[in-house]
Amino acid sequence: MILYHGSSLAVEKPQLIEQKRGLDFGAGFYLTSREEQAARFSEIVVDRRKSGVETVSVYEFDMETAEKTLNILKFSSADKKWLRFVAENRFKTYTDASYDVVVGAVANDSVMPTIQAFLGGFVNEEATIITLKTSKLFDQWCLKSEKALSLLRFVKSYEIGGDSNG
Repeated sequence: MILYHGSSLAVEKPQLIEQKRGLDFGAGFYLTSREEQAARFSEIVVDRRKSGVETVSVYEFDMETAEKTLNILKFSSADKKWLRFVAENRFKTYTDASYDVVVGAVANDSVMPTIQAFLGGFVNEEATIITLKTSKLFDQWCLKSEKALSLLRFVKSYEIGGDSNG
């Protein structure tokens, strides 16, 4: 399976780096199956850091082996279970089972105001889920262990608007 990572530089050797801010699925290496989404995220990263070049890194992920050997949590939709998981990870209060891989919808720019309203206590869970169901949600993959990273093989990277390299 092909997965993409958007950043301000090529990432040939992904690493698990603890983030200061709470992310949807907690600490890990984030990817997506949508190339356009990775490109958009690379723009966000460059803008946030005020440095680097919008870059998409492309990988092959050994899903067959992953399904046999890793503890994987998959959310089929942005439902109550997904919303609670995202909320706990964003607040850094998640304490349940640990996973090697988490797959599900991304709380991206288009739905972030809804998520923030929920996290701030301004909108209840039911209203948040109803609003999310009307949104076009894209996927994200969070590799959370070295075992998961070992199943990821770097293919190439390219700068947005530039030529392929690697």
